[in-house]
Amino acid sequence: MRNKRKTQKKASEARPRNGEKKTKNGDRNRDLKKRTKEYALKVIEFVETLPRGRTPDVIGHQLLRAGTSVGANYRSSCRARSPADFIAKMGIVEEEADESLYWMELLIEAGIVKPKNVESLMKEGDELLAITVASINTAKRSRKR
Repeated sequence: MRNKRKTQKKASEARPRNGEKKTKNGDRNRDLKKRTKEYALKVIEFVETLPRGRTPDVIGHQLLRAGTSVGANYRSSCRARSPADFIAKMGIVEEEADESLYWMELLIEAGIVKPKNVESLMKEGDELLAITVASINTAKRSRKR
């Protein structure tokens, strides 16, 4: 007969906080929540540095909306009610991350910003997009099993 104390997990280990899923390698969801929020803050900071004018204001506004939406929609996906709901919500995260990259590319190609000034932000956007696509694909494969 097993010792009951040894087999029981602490309450904090057994139940993830805020609807987050526990993983073998720690709490990836919490890390991604933090990372997407930091991305939003970096987008805000970047948009504030744009020159004033009609075009930069319009594109900056679009970038601001899409870039901050990545984290908000990721948080929403963490509270999905079903695998299908998770996949749908992560699809929105994918769209917003990709749209953010589009607006940054447009700022560069229009000559409004220099590529080096947005390079690190675009790299983070690319990484978040890749993570999101991989997560969607994993969720889709899991549903088929």
